[in-house]
Amino acid sequence: MFSCTSCGRPYPEGSYPHTCPYCGGVYDLSTPLIYDPDLVALDDRSLWRYRHTFPLPLEATPVTLGEGGTALLADEIAGRKVYFKLEYLNPTGSFKDRGTTLLVSWLKAHGIREAVEDSSGNAGASFAAYAARAGIRARIFIPEYASGPKRAQIEAYGAEVSKIPGPRSAASEAVLKAADNGAVYASHNYSPVGLAGLATAAYEVVEQLGRAPEAVVLPVGHGSFAVGLHRGFKALAAAGVIQNLPRIVAVQALPCAPLWAAVTGGPQGLQWVTEGQTVAEGIRILRPVRGDAVLSAVNESRGTVLAFDDEAILEGRRQLARRGLFVEPTSAVVWPAFLQIAQHFKGDIVVLLTGSGYKSAS
Repeated sequence: MFSCTSCGRPYPEGSYPHTCPYCGGVYDLSTPLIYDPDLVALDDRSLWRYRHTFPLPLEATPVTLGEGGTALLADEIAGRKVYFKLEYLNPTGSFKDRGTTLLVSWLKAHGIREAVEDSSGNAGASFAAYAARAGIRARIFIPEYASGPKRAQIEAYGAEVSKIPGPRSAASEAVLKAADNGAVYASHNYSPVGLAGLATAAYEVVEQLGRAPEAVVLPVGHGSFAVGLHRGFKALAAAGVIQNLPRIVAVQALPCAPLWAAVTGGPQGLQWVTEGQTVAEGIRILRPVRGDAVLSAVNESRGTVLAFDDEAILEGRRQLARRGLFVEPTSAVVWPAFLQIAQHFKGDIVVLLTGSGYKSAS
């Protein structure tokens, strides 16, 4: 089901590494996702109606909280129609649940009883919830600066929380040490199984619109959601459901925007990227695990990468709230991005609102 993107070796049986033990490469799905409209379980409102697309053992029991099936809300901004996909309506308040339900189902099917994860908040909350549902003991490494509501949510599910001083990357370094000492690292970024869950948002968008949009706008940190979406649209195209691949518009926070720097400045641009402080804590990622795959998805879809400063992000949060859409700052990066592209794209634009405003302390 999974193979190393560097050396091509398959995922080893009986052990659970997060990277390839032979070359250190990242694992990915071995084959493209296969979507068959005749196999969609129409009586199931959750994303598990697409079970036939998931890289899970046949005997795997779903660990589910009813994720997926989020609303697609039509609106008009500056004379331009837009569709907001309300991913913050997932069970733990963010899009992360789409990937976590598959990841934890995979862990449970393999008999794993304890696992570690790192997160700025949303992925940790999601993993803690689904681990609790599955009876898996979870330890979450978070940056010390992670918002209080996210930290409280993680703790409420019963997970052990390790607060790591310093930038987001320090939490990643801490969890890697735990993995080196034998812990199963159930990473929402390194594990490829969650990509198939994230792809379900693409299936839903096409079902709800009745067609493929021209563009999809979303925040990007490590980039798994952008990769999963693109894979989902490709599966729909291969099945003949849609004719054109939607453009992926990946949006970053200017204080920490490595993908934007790579696109706009090439290798030289990357030399100047820092892990600067930003209100968009969820995408403060200096070294995206799937950065190459994100850029490939953007290029293949004829999309783009944009970045905005905190002032624009906070204004976006205010404007969305005035429309009844309460999101955390990380999600609000999509507002200035939509305003920038609105007049350049003539077809439908779908904007993904990835995390609830209740996640943020202010």
